[in-house]
Amino acid sequence: MIDTEVLDSGLGDADDDDFDTAEAYDSLLPDGRYTDREVSWLAFNQRVLELAEDPSLPVLERANFLAIFASNLDEFFMVRVAGLKRRIVTGLAVPTNVGRSPQDVLADISADAHALQLRHARAWAELVRPELADAGIELVSWLDLDENERAALYEYFQSQVFPVLMPLAVDPAHPFPYISGLSLNLAIRIRNAKTGRQEFARLKVPPMLPRFVAVPGGPGRSRYLALEALISENLRDLFPGMEILEHHTFRLTRNEDVVIEEDETENLIQALEAELLRRRFGPPIRLEITEDMDDVTLDLLLSELDITAQEVYRLPSPLDLRGLFDLGRIDRPELRYPAHVPTTATAFQPAEQNGRPDVFAAIRAGDVLVHHPYESFTTSVVAFLEQAARDPHVLAIKQTLYRTSGDSPIVEALIDAAENGKQVLALVEVKARFDEAANIVWARKLEKAGVHVVYGLVGLKTHCKLLHVIREEDGMLRSYSHIGTGNYNPKTSRMYEDFGLFTADEQVGRDLTRLFNELSGYAIEKKFKRLLVAPLHLRKGLLRQIDRERRNALAGKPAHIRIKVNSMVDEQIIDSLYRASQAGVRVDVWVRGICSLRTDLPGVSDSITVRSILGRYLEHSRIFAFHNNGDPQVFIGSADMMHRNLDRRVEALVRVVAPAHVKELIELFDTAMADTTSSWHLGADGVWTRHSVGEDGKPLVDLQELTMSRIQRRRRARSAR
Repeated sequence: MIDTEVLDSGLGDADDDDFDTAEAYDSLLPDGRYTDREVSWLAFNQRVLELAEDPSLPVLERANFLAIFASNLDEFFMVRVAGLKRRIVTGLAVPTNVGRSPQDVLADISADAHALQLRHARAWAELVRPELADAGIELVSWLDLDENERAALYEYFQSQVFPVLMPLAVDPAHPFPYISGLSLNLAIRIRNAKTGRQEFARLKVPPMLPRFVAVPGGPGRSRYLALEALISENLRDLFPGMEILEHHTFRLTRNEDVVIEEDETENLIQALEAELLRRRFGPPIRLEITEDMDDVTLDLLLSELDITAQEVYRLPSPLDLRGLFDLGRIDRPELRYPAHVPTTATAFQPAEQNGRPDVFAAIRAGDVLVHHPYESFTTSVVAFLEQAARDPHVLAIKQTLYRTSGDSPIVEALIDAAENGKQVLALVEVKARFDEAANIVWARKLEKAGVHVVYGLVGLKTHCKLLHVIREEDGMLRSYSHIGTGNYNPKTSRMYEDFGLFTADEQVGRDLTRLFNELSGYAIEKKFKRLLVAPLHLRKGLLRQIDRERRNALAGKPAHIRIKVNSMVDEQIIDSLYRASQAGVRVDVWVRGICSLRTDLPGVSDSITVRSILGRYLEHSRIFAFHNNGDPQVFIGSADMMHRNLDRRVEALVRVVAPAHVKELIELFDTAMADTTSSWHLGADGVWTRHSVGEDGKPLVDLQELTMSRIQRRRRARSAR
């Protein structure tokens, strides 16, 4: 018997014949049709930098974007550059979709990264720092201070800094010390006043102390001195009887990618803990130095760290502008974006003032689509889980956890549910990059509370965002489900733009039951009804949807593809979009970060438009919408168009079926793509151009501000009824 429900939804196994025609198009697609992913990533971080350079933005937000740029670039080197170098050194094949050698790609990365870091330093020195000073926030040098200020800071140095400093000498009895990744250090050359012998010492700037030290001053002034500058001016206290010849700041980046052969280990947690320990000692891949460092000191660092001149980045002081995150403590709201308090989604607002909403009743009344951070994560997702944890009719809760905050109410609710006697399953992805240690801690805490904790499938990361609640109602079991595009993390939910769908639909409930059984046991599920699941079905399902639009266009029917993702890299998906464009399908791609898709290929990408939006919130949701001859097929979920998401992760997209929700998602997408909306446009040679001002000289629409005001108006309209 044919499962017509599956076939009609477009989610079933595709007939191999469906793609025969598509494969014939490969010969018509040109070489060089992809932009290198690493070069494209650097272009993304340049867009972040352009926000820091924008004088129309509040100055403390611009400083924050400078810190984000620095943090992004650190991770890029620790993972992407480190991964490329490791594969080259070990002789492994290096994936590249641009037809060039990995060595050439690394050379391009080095050149682009050098240029960007210098531009980043100039943006701080010439644009943001002066504007901060005009607003009464100054980062000063030691020479800018008077005697009283120096005396006050010296007292702070003696009482708070000096006791935790650990100068390490380098001589025959003291080998060159280990330099930890991303630490800020002073390289110091000294001369013994008695013997005349020159020595070298390394001093680590304590990371647990504030990076910028407040200078005592009058009201209305905020003045700060960099911690490394304070230490540098008092080195004589550390080396009494020595002459300080040179001192320079430097910073090392190491390979911090984690590689685990899961099929060769008996205990994933133990193997991961061992690998995290090894991460601390990864090989160096970047050395940042101040522009005034002398050749003698640099040569010593190059020799001892075994690093090449190409990996050296000579920059103006101060290094490590991640420290600008510390300016977030300054209480100057007029120098930030206006405060925004998320609203409670209309469906989850209590019927009576000061009443407690019944989340289950709201979901039973119909699917609920919530848009974070404009609509509150706390009064939707957290409220749903907390109500489930205390509801005596709830029998079981199942949830995936990829990243969550250290004091997460999500984790506490799962613990409460287990202690209340419910069956609780938490699939904790301990391999979530840079959150591995935290996830191990929370996994063990959950286990101690009686939660069934599993770690997913061997060889796959579980990246999908799923929450499934089973409740007994009138002697029957009913499913309540949440499928999201973002992590179950209350902290990042205030900064990340994401969607979440709540539904009591039994098809979704059966899909999640099957999927969780597969994740926690040995079941291999072949069919889902409203879900597209990677790695077995998602790629195939999307290719079918894209090819359907291509066939409709060839038949003279209207055809339109809309895709919003964080990254667009996968060659098979990109080629399918090229083929759709060749057939006349309108293809709109809204991408935040990496995009290997090109828009400048005559006869291939003529119908493809690519936009990028960056701003106050990090665009994080994934939307896939297909015109389907007037019957739109729209999905949201966790997957980007990357090899790892489609082939090496468990991902899930859910089909949105409520007409109002379909309309909302498509309207949001079309507003983002409109020429009247501020965005970056992808053009020839992979160059992104910002369009923020119209031909009349007026600012274009800010999508995030528009969305904020639309949702606020929607809430006011309901309150008025």
